[in-house]
Parts: sequence; C-alpha cells; structure tokens
Amino acid sequence: MSEHVFIAGPASWNRIVVLDRLPEPVPHMQFALEEYETVGATSAGKALGLVGLGRRVRLHALFGADDDGARVKRLLAQAGVALIAGDGGVTERHVNLMTRAGERVSLFLSTPADPGEGSDAELDAELRHTMADASALILDLSELSRRLIPAAKASGRPIWTDIHDYDGESGFHRPFIEAADAIFMNADRIGDDPLPFMRSCIEGGASLVVCTLGADGAVALDERMTRHDVAAVPTTVRDTNGAGDAFMAGVLDATLAGSGLDEALEAGARHAASVLVTRHLHPSLDALLGA
Repeated sequence: MSEHVFIAGPASWNRIVVLDRLPEPVPHMQFALEEYETVGATSAGKALGLVGLGRRVRLHALFGADDDGARVKRLLAQAGVALIAGDGGVTERHVNLMTRAGERVSLFLSTPADPGEGSDAELDAELRHTMADASALILDLSELSRRLIPAAKASGRPIWTDIHDYDGESGFHRPFIEAADAIFMNADRIGDDPLPFMRSCIEGGASLVVCTLGADGAVALDERMTRHDVAAVPTTVRDTNGAGDAFMAGVLDATLAGSGLDEALEAGARHAASVLVTRHLHPSLDALLGA
C-alpha cells in the first residue's frame, strides 16, 4: 500500500460529559455520570480508523499555537497519522454532552479560521501534490475543505464526503454533494425515508450513497440505483462517538482493496463495532489516554 488517503477537515480537543439525559432548555441542575477529555472531530476519527486498518493517511487540519493543538497533534502523530497542519489561529474545542444511548449536544468552544487560498503558497502546493498522489480524497464538512473542492476535482482522484445529519436543504453542504463520488450520511434529519434524497445524489453524478441507520445498520445505493443493506454488528456499546467515521473508513479501506460493495459495507459495520467499545474515537487512543 504505497498510496495514501488524503483527508481534509476538523480535528479537535473534546471534553465529554456523560449525563443520564440531555438537558432541557430551562434552568436546572444535573449531575454528570462521567467526564473525560479526548481527541475529537470527524476527520480525526476517519484518519485514526484508516491508520488502524493499515492505510497511510495524510490529514490536513487547522490548529492554533496553543496547548490543545499541541496535544491533539502529538496524539495523532503517536497513533500513526501524518499531519499537514495549517494555522487556524486557535484549535477547535468542543464540550459534548452525551447520554449512554448516544444522544449528543456539541458545544463549540473555539473554531479555527481558514486562512484562505494563497495565504501560504508553499502549503497550497503541498496540498495539491498530496491530493494528486492519493488513492482517494475525503473532504469533510468545513470551510477548509470547501475551499479545496476545485483542486480535489482537478486531481482526478475519487472524492468521498460525509454530510452527517444533512436535512436536505442546507446550502453549505451542496458543493460537497455535487463534487463527491461517494456520499455518506445518517438519517437523523433527512426524514422518514432517506432513499429519495439518495436517488437524487446518484442522479446528480455520485456513484455511491450510504446512509447509516444506527442499530439498524446501513442502506446504500450504487451507481445503478441498486439497493444494498447491511446489518449492524452486535457489540457492547461504551461510546458512540466516531462510529460513523469508523464505518466510512472501513468501507473505503475495503473498496480500495478491491472488495465489492456488499463486502465493503460488511467491513464498515465490523470496523464501526470495533470503536463502540472504547470511549475514544479509536481503540488506538486507549494506550495513549487511558481506556
């Protein structure tokens, strides 16, 4: 495996607060069941998952010159993720309020700012070269990644994206949907039936659309509009953060290895189950941060 997977998007430092229920929007007091700090954000999760599967990864994310940025960069490097770090002024930080059932409210404490194209010509040249040499590109939702869409398309490499809980209307997501060869999402906000939207993506040029359904597994449409279903792999769930990222990483890894779609979806389900047993984005962080 000489080629790498290029990923652009967020990496953060998170404080996880586990509650018996999500807070109601009224003044009150609750007691946390558990709290801890860890690496977070969707691109970090995909990078850790792919490295754990034996893939070489180049992750482009923004950080600040702060303690949290140094901590995230060190832990990702120790886990085997090669970083192309950009200057975002500050490092992304979240407080995630979670329940044991996987419900979540994410509070963004700080968000890095994309310096924009041309702010660092040497970095932009490195990114274009890295994308051109990649076996696949993952562009996660962020201003950073949206700016890279034209260069990603020009590279000729397959583009994968994760639109998460897209509601079918948000304009920010449209450039990612229109550029991607493979689109991943969940069904949280798309309505009772995700298939009409998934069909529209195939009609728009995508060759694969996958919608994860939590404990019910996932459904996919291929370029011929053929439906494929995969069941979730039973496991003991400790934390649901990163499961969707792990699923996508498993599908991509199997696809790059030459697997058919059904086999790739099964690989994704197995990999998702492997991260549900840890409170971190990936079990590789257990030895670095404590299980």
